[in-house]
Amino acid sequence: MAHCEQVPAAVRTVDTVLARMRVLDATLPARDGVAVFNRVYLTVTEAVDRHIDGGRFPDAGSAIALDVRFAQRYLSAVDALEDGRRPPACWRPLFQFRRHPGVRPLQFALAGINAHIGHDLALAVVDTCRTLGCEPVDLEDEFDRVGDLLVTLEERVREELMPGPDLLQIADPLTHLLGSWSLDRARDATWAAARALWALRRLPDVAGEFTDRLDAAVGFAGRMLLTPLPD
Repeated sequence: MAHCEQVPAAVRTVDTVLARMRVLDATLPARDGVAVFNRVYLTVTEAVDRHIDGGRFPDAGSAIALDVRFAQRYLSAVDALEDGRRPPACWRPLFQFRRHPGVRPLQFALAGINAHIGHDLALAVVDTCRTLGCEPVDLEDEFDRVGDLLVTLEERVREELMPGPDLLQIADPLTHLLGSWSLDRARDATWAAARALWALRRLPDVAGEFTDRLDAAVGFAGRMLLTPLPD
């Protein structure tokens, strides 16, 4: 397996992205849908940072680069919205429904995870490969370890944000809705998308069309996850 080149100074730290997420956490209303996802993602990023510091990634430099490129995709979408620009389609449902009273916190959290894993992570893998001069296969260990952390966190999020057992009858709309989405399946699809985009890097028109369709498909899934539900 080839090794990635030395990590550029611009992507050697997660401090900048953590600082930005903490500002969002402190300033957004707690019930805001973006705030709900941001709290989840802040926890993930802090966990990745601890694992990197603890030597639990085989290639710490590559893990940092991937983590930062990944986080920057989410923060760029937030910046686009704040600046009056059009964010990627995968993020638009969360931004549009962030204050809807019929959408529950767990839906906001999973819609954000869907956007970030389903779209942003694939592009972050390609960004990182270009930055470090390596192939997706060289980042597979880092990808898998970040994915494992996300799976663990998703389980915790479901436990913390899921309504009480009395509301989770088999016919409950939330039970049905959340059973239709899986982080494991999304992660597998993302790795395939990253490899496809890397293979298409010398065909920019085709790669651009593929990216646009991926963005739209992930946005459609996010819109379904955010279906307003009765109390």
